[in-house]
Amino acid sequence: MKKDYKKLIIKIGTNVITNDSGLLDIPVMEQIVNQVAQLKKQGIKIIIVSSGAMGAGRSLVKISEDEDRVVKRQVLAAVGQVKLMQTYVDLFVKHGLNCAQVLATKSDFRDRRHYLNMKNCFEALLRDDIIPIVNENDVVSVDELMFTDNDELAGLIASMMSVEAVLLLSLVGGILRADGSVVAVVKDEKEVSEHILPCVSKFGRGGMHTKCRIALKLAGLGITTHILNGRRAGAIIDALSGKKVGTKFLATGDKVSNVKKWIAYAEGQEKGIVHINECAEPVLREKGKARSLLPVGITKVEGVFEKGDIIKIKNYQGKIIGFGRAEYGSDLAKKNMGKKGNRE
Repeated sequence: MKKDYKKLIIKIGTNVITNDSGLLDIPVMEQIVNQVAQLKKQGIKIIIVSSGAMGAGRSLVKISEDEDRVVKRQVLAAVGQVKLMQTYVDLFVKHGLNCAQVLATKSDFRDRRHYLNMKNCFEALLRDDIIPIVNENDVVSVDELMFTDNDELAGLIASMMSVEAVLLLSLVGGILRADGSVVAVVKDEKEVSEHILPCVSKFGRGGMHTKCRIALKLAGLGITTHILNGRRAGAIIDALSGKKVGTKFLATGDKVSNVKKWIAYAEGQEKGIVHINECAEPVLREKGKARSLLPVGITKVEGVFEKGDIIKIKNYQGKIIGFGRAEYGSDLAKKNMGKKGNRE
């Protein structure tokens, strides 16, 4: 292995492990599992984020086209998740490996207590040499609580678990130029923005825009990200061996604390909003320093939140300037708003 990764995430897209009919493609799943097993033998800790539950469900139940869209997704996911996991179990047991199911919703990442509970679970599974297989819990997720797709979920877990690399497997072998060639290495957004087409996959919810957005954000947090054709045999091993496969987003940022990583993914996860005055904004924006927000600088508090929750910060013009972690709840924040001498 060219780069000595100790812990990584492999995200498997819906279209990678389903065929044209939307059903599970077992041979493709098998070749991915074989590569994971090979990496495990080298002592690498791996978390898999896998779509495909609905594809598995399509092979088991038939639902009327007139059925409500959300209900249809819930039923297919509820039935299919069982088959998806059983397929992974059957494939991994051939290599003497155990795997575990972890289902997540967007709300699990909004609450600091839930976040830490999930992190502890992942750490325990990896410590016991068990491969966590994560998917969005489509049974209980509704539109406003859904991830953009599992690329976003993979990014959240990557920042949570401080992995060194994320591999996003799709049908496309990376970022393509107009002539069909692949952009091998990306250092900043300018190198890829002109090449990305605004399209989504056939059965999935995401597309290359989402993958690039997640990859660039992870790179800024010090995490290398690869976009690979997951159906290409040996793509994972080749990429991690240093071969020119897919598109590699180089880690550009310094490693930051887990709390800052959590807050960095806060957009859409916040439970409240605080508005600040003209004096507080330049203090918070000062580069190179982490600053606390004092109640004297707050002009308005919206939402209901508790200590540890993520809150959005808006300036006196109503523009978002950042996110932070609340040190106390919204009731006390409203009580102390605008007052001097109270703690941050």
